[in-house]
Amino acid sequence: MTKIIECIPNFSEGRDQEIIQGLANIAKNVPGVTLLDCAPDASHNRTVITLVGDETGIKTAAIQLAQYAAEKIDLTKHTGEHPRMGAVDVIPFVPIKGVTMQECIEISREVAEAVSKDAGIPVFLYEESASSEKRKNLAAIRKGEFEGMAKKMTLKNWQPDYGNAAPHPTAGVVAVGARMPLIAFNANLSTNNIDIANNIAKAIRGSSGGLKCAKAIGIMMDDLDCAQVSMNLVNYEVTPIYRVLELIKAEAKRYGVCITSTELIGLAPAKALIDSAEYYMQIKDFDYNKQVLENHLV
Repeated sequence: MTKIIECIPNFSEGRDQEIIQGLANIAKNVPGVTLLDCAPDASHNRTVITLVGDETGIKTAAIQLAQYAAEKIDLTKHTGEHPRMGAVDVIPFVPIKGVTMQECIEISREVAEAVSKDAGIPVFLYEESASSEKRKNLAAIRKGEFEGMAKKMTLKNWQPDYGNAAPHPTAGVVAVGARMPLIAFNANLSTNNIDIANNIAKAIRGSSGGLKCAKAIGIMMDDLDCAQVSMNLVNYEVTPIYRVLELIKAEAKRYGVCITSTELIGLAPAKALIDSAEYYMQIKDFDYNKQVLENHLV
């Protein structure tokens, strides 16, 4: 059976079209790899690239992209709404077909070692690849961001898994790991009050008593003149998109605001979107496997 691995590296550049195109070109030209999506965001100043490929190709692409990011992206000059700690901020690997999570963990470790040597970027392993429980959560690793990472890495508990015990001077550090599919999903609000977005995000976040498998922060979108609840849904079967939306609507109502639009960053599993369609259409006895045309064609 053919092995298919997904890789979704996030880069701290969403405005410079030359750099973004350079990243896309690398992804397109690695044998055994297919570029599925390249999603830059100017407000977040971040680009999410989605690749699928075989084991050899996906490892090669991830390493080459990290090297390019280290050469071209300077975090000392970077500003943006999204928290970041590295030029290439995170490199996750996701098992898609014919590959186990354990195999993706091994791939992540090989890539982490190569990135630390070839790109000179210190690496923290996270999620299923994490070397300790406190490093599973990406937010815990990223806390302090690029500006605070040098001081953080002097602490005994925050030495990198690979590479120097100090951040790259312009490219920072990177988190590399294996995980299940994640949905990056944002909700724009009818207000430019960032405090409202932060309060709603707190209500959403599993870590602060909200929804399990949901991560959320409040962000100000200057280009849209609105506040945004920016989310990562790490298990859409446990916490589906529609449940998150309904909770945001309820919390927003407390402040007299509403959702004006939403954003899907990168790709999402079809079932996650169809589950929301089923919920809002109130379809009785819906059968995902029997009533979706594409499932029969596949």
